[in-house]
Formats: sequence, structure tokens, C-alpha cells
Amino acid sequence: MSSSKNILSSDVEIHGNLKFSHDLIIDGKIDGDVTSDGSLTIGENARMKGQIQTKSVTVFGKVEGNITVTDRCELKSNAELLGDIQAGTLSIEEGATFMGTSTVGTGGGSRPPAAAAAAKPAKETSSAEPSSSSEKKLAATG
Repeated sequence: MSSSKNILSSDVEIHGNLKFSHDLIIDGKIDGDVTSDGSLTIGENARMKGQIQTKSVTVFGKVEGNITVTDRCELKSNAELLGDIQAGTLSIEEGATFMGTSTVGTGGGSRPPAAAAAAKPAKETSSAEPSSSSEKKLAATG
């Protein structure tokens, strides 16, 4: 049985939280949080203020709020995001506007404490390696 996509067209305006099960395309205005285990598409005409917590999200429109996805977050060329991203994978096209911080590769919101602990040493190690290698070069030349 194939799942159908639900569409909220550009003349729809919702004030409040939204919850859905499968796929949803929003092209209207949402003022509230969106939660789902499905996929969300924010259309070109969409304007959203609130938190997004889904399996995956593709943004063509404007979002003011944080995005937490367990799978993939895509910001298309005309997308505007004012908020933070936590995602398994992240794709940002040229021309997209993203003002916030991103945490990628941690499985989104599924295991933040363990993933954060695992990610911190990797960042420290990678930032320490270039310093130590440049110090070695200085020592070898000096």
C-alpha cells in the first residue's frame, strides 16, 4: 500500500502545533511546532515559525525555528532558515540562507548524549592535529 502525500496549500494558515504520520507538503503559513515520523516539505510560498522534528525535511521557503531530523535536512536554493539544525545528513544548495548552527552526523534527535560525547573528541583531535603538525614543521626548519 503506497502512502499519499498530504498538502497544505498557500491559502492555509495554522496557529498551533501540527502532527502528521506520513508525508506532508506545506505551502502556507504555520505558527507552531511540527512533529512527525514522516517526511516534511516546506514549499516556496511557505512561512513557518516554530520547531520542526521529523524524519526528514526539505525546505524551499522560510523557516524561523530549529530543525531536528533523524535522517536528512535539505535547504534548497531559495530557502531561508533562521535557526539551528540537528540532522543525520545536511545538504545546502547555493543561494540558500542559513543563520544558525548545525550538528550533522549524529542521527538527528535519536541519540544526542552519546553522539555529542563521541563528536567532541573527534573535533578536538582534528583541531589539535594541524597545530601539532605545523609545530613539527617549525621545529624541523628552525
